[in-house]
Amino acid sequence: MITTLGFDADDTLWQNEAFFRLTQEHFTALLRDYSAPEALGARLLAAERRNIGAYGFGVKGFTLSMIETAIEVTGGRVPASVISEILGAGRAMLDHPVDLLPHARAVVESLSRDYRLILITKGDLLHQERKLAQSGLGDWFDAVEIVSEKTPQVYERIFARHGDGAGRALMTGNSMKSDVIAPLAAGARAVHIPQGPEWELESAEAPQGNPRYHSLTDLSALPGLLERLR
Repeated sequence: MITTLGFDADDTLWQNEAFFRLTQEHFTALLRDYSAPEALGARLLAAERRNIGAYGFGVKGFTLSMIETAIEVTGGRVPASVISEILGAGRAMLDHPVDLLPHARAVVESLSRDYRLILITKGDLLHQERKLAQSGLGDWFDAVEIVSEKTPQVYERIFARHGDGAGRALMTGNSMKSDVIAPLAAGARAVHIPQGPEWELESAEAPQGNPRYHSLTDLSALPGLLERLR
């Protein structure tokens, strides 16, 4: 019997990746005289991959990776005006209002009556706390965990601390790697709800055939799934 529900935040409850892609398009335009878009995108992704261990996930690490990439592709000659534009784009992402995804408020509110709800998200602590406050969803969650990485061990600890263990928990999110593969490895159920293009560093093969894996088109179908799993 499922007693605890974990929810991802970015691109599960509110928009996130779309703002990264818009900022990357602006970044590409700024450096169009120095690099082709495809090559620039590959170098930026490589920088993000290198820097996750040092900067973590989120806007600040992304901004620093853009600056690093700009320095690389220009051979250290990137104009100060371009650096200023990149910093401004990063701040605009941090200041962007929270846009809830369809059904997020109704589903979270309704499920909070019958389950323990835990928000489990990665990223910058201050930014994630600010987004949760602006979302208006905070009162429906019994616990909030902002982590540096989502691993099976992290899920085991969270579901043991705030629930009845991973075996009686279900995680919902848009990332196949972090919100599905990792909680399944911890012994929980997992629901994948795609939300637009997935960030390359979060992609993984769907665990087809795993009886604890489920895929839905949007959040509105989650209560029905839970009813069938009772």
